Parts: sequence; C-alpha cells; structure tokens
Amino acid sequence: MSNTKTLMRFTGVGGQGVLLAGEIFAAAKIKTGGHGLKTATYTSQVRGGPTVVDIQLDDEEIYYPYANDGEIGFMLSVAQMSYVLFKDGVQPGGTIVVDPNLVHPTDEDRKKWKIYEIPIITIAKEEVGNVITQSVVALAIANTMMDAIDKQALIDTMLSKVPAKVHEVNKVAYELGEKYAKEALAKGNS
Repeated sequence: MSNTKTLMRFTGVGGQGVLLAGEIFAAAKIKTGGHGLKTATYTSQVRGGPTVVDIQLDDEEIYYPYANDGEIGFMLSVAQMSYVLFKDGVQPGGTIVVDPNLVHPTDEDRKKWKIYEIPIITIAKEEVGNVITQSVVALAIANTMMDAIDKQALIDTMLSKVPAKVHEVNKVAYELGEKYAKEALAKGNS
C-alpha cells in the first residue's frame, strides 16, 4: 500500500452508483487511520446527466476538497459524455479504465493516457447477475489498479454500506472486478 496521496475520479451518469464507490473509498481510508474525501459534481439533470466523483486518499490531512485538473492518477468511466467532460483532469500518463461498450477513447487519448477497457456493466449484469453491483465491480478495479487501500478493509466498508441481503452478490462483484483488473494489467493498455 502506498503512503502517498491517491487521487481518483469516477465518472458516469446519475443513478449509476459512482458516488457510492467514492463514499466507500473515503470511508475505508478513514477506518484504516488515514484521511479520505469524496467530492461529487452533478449536472442539473442528476439522474441521467453527467456525474463525477473525485476521491482523495491520503495519510496526511486533506486541506482542499477538490482534485486539481491534471493531478488525477486514475479515472474510471462508464459514460461517453462524462468521459469527454472530465478526462482532462487526468495527468498525462495516468490510468483510465473505460467500459468499451459505452466509452470510446480517441487515438489521441490512447497516446496521452494508459487506457484499459473492461466491460464493467456487462460483468455486473451478466456475470454477477445484478447490474446494481457495477459500483462494486468498479471499486475493485480501481483498488486493484491503484493499490490504494487494504482489500479486506475496503470490502468490509463496502459491506457496511449495502443491505445484508446483497452481501454475497457484492462479494462476487468485488472478486470479478479484481480478476478483470488483474487480467487487464497483465495484458497491457490499449
């Protein structure tokens, strides 16, 4: 686990659960003795409109609630309009994970960032069997790629924020997200 500041961004559309993933990351970092903060931005449409959550994790106190554009090391996106609006916050050479069924980076984007394609919503819908688990699949992908927080602490925090009746399906979602992230890293970025 790194003891440095981690800046991540999740983007999608309102109602996809990107905010929950940010909340879980921040809470898990705080539980493990650090500082965590999620800052969400919604458009006026909220449900169905572009949504972004910036996540800051640090061992030191966080004095500014927003991630500065160009400083974000990792972004995950499951909506084209949000990807286009918020991608420039990622530092050159940073990592971006996209759902290839929904987000289509340009050739120029692929030169600027390390882009990995993982079908997050398909995994949640078809392999887990519950599309609502997409935020947990995303959480696992981000943590696996960034090594941001102890895995068990993150899973325990996630389970504390979802109803008990969906604990097992969310554990499956986490394991699948981790598996796909490891496969993507082994294969390399596109």
